[in-house]
Amino acid sequence: MADDQRQGAVALDIAGVLAALPHRFPMLMVDRVAELAPGEQIHAVKAVSMNEPFFQGHFPSRPIMPGVLQVEALAQAAGILAIKSLGAEAEGKLVYFMAIENAKFRAPVEPGCLLDLNVEFKQQRARVSKFSGRASIDGKVTAEADFTAMIADS
Repeated sequence: MADDQRQGAVALDIAGVLAALPHRFPMLMVDRVAELAPGEQIHAVKAVSMNEPFFQGHFPSRPIMPGVLQVEALAQAAGILAIKSLGAEAEGKLVYFMAIENAKFRAPVEPGCLLDLNVEFKQQRARVSKFSGRASIDGKVTAEADFTAMIADS
């Protein structure tokens, strides 16, 4: 696991992502974390490959990543942010997606792209947190949403 200690920022390679999330292929939508500021925000990355199973049916003649999977990728990034923000208290905890609001899909995501996932805490309570997320490619927003998640025992 790679760490960047500037101002408390953390970077995670795939091993760090797998340690933070219960998701596995084909549902793992985060490949690495470029920067994480516990309790604040995360910048994660999804490398979109033609080998993704959803491209077989969405759409074979013009492969496009479904918008709902972009939101799932944002939710997984939020899950990493929530777990890493708990520190030692994260042991035995899972983050459950509860609600999506204000979802907007702005541009298609095609194979070969690096999808940037930027999520920030909007509100934190003991077990329920609200997040705001944006997915983008080269600075162009492809999807955005506000969502709520609950932290519970696994």
